[in-house]
Amino acid sequence: MTTVGLLRPEGHPEDDYRRIETLLGSDIRVDSVPYEGPGADPERLAAGAERLRLAAADAVVWATASESFGPGWEEARAHARALALAAGIPASSTAIGFVHAARAVGATRVAVAGGYPEDVAGAVVRFLRAAGVEVVGEARAHGGGLPLPELVRAADDPRAQAVLVPDTSVPTVAEVPEAEAAAGKPVLTGTLVTVWEGLRLAERHGAWADELGALFVRRGPRDVWEPGRRRSDRE
Repeated sequence: MTTVGLLRPEGHPEDDYRRIETLLGSDIRVDSVPYEGPGADPERLAAGAERLRLAAADAVVWATASESFGPGWEEARAHARALALAAGIPASSTAIGFVHAARAVGATRVAVAGGYPEDVAGAVVRFLRAAGVEVVGEARAHGGGLPLPELVRAADDPRAQAVLVPDTSVPTVAEVPEAEAAAGKPVLTGTLVTVWEGLRLAERHGAWADELGALFVRRGPRDVWEPGRRRSDRE
């Protein structure tokens, strides 16, 4: 059994995490500890991570995009190291996970889609660029409510090798296959990336489910995502 522990803002729905857990199989568990207020409080996060460790979590991920992108790439890495030291288990964040996930699907140029205000959207772009990921397309859904495939199409750019949808506060997992089919490239969403990052930290290799899109596709000699190539082309 591999358990991914999440530090989740209170009010963020768990539906996506339960769906991911179910699709990945019975030997993977996603556990979470909700917290109130700004999550950047180190003591609050450390206490939550300790609870997850005591509940047998193998790794902990700060499961929020808007807050974890804000400090910037270097500070986010330092924050993760401090959290890991305090918790006694590997630690990361959604923001750091997006950098690793983009690399995993071979994307160095991405488009970013979401419903964030301008200041948060700017922080996401700056974070990714500092980590070596070029942002070539961007779209914000004012007022929210756009289906994921439409949001992805609005943000996409022919130069982008993947589309990133960082928000962890809205469910997206059920729409990822349709969005990837529409874009013809990987679509990485906040909840998917958060769980994937936890599994990466726990060194749980080989966790896959076709229903979760390119990030969780089975990877073998003939089954590696190539940017710009549709899933059907890999058959």
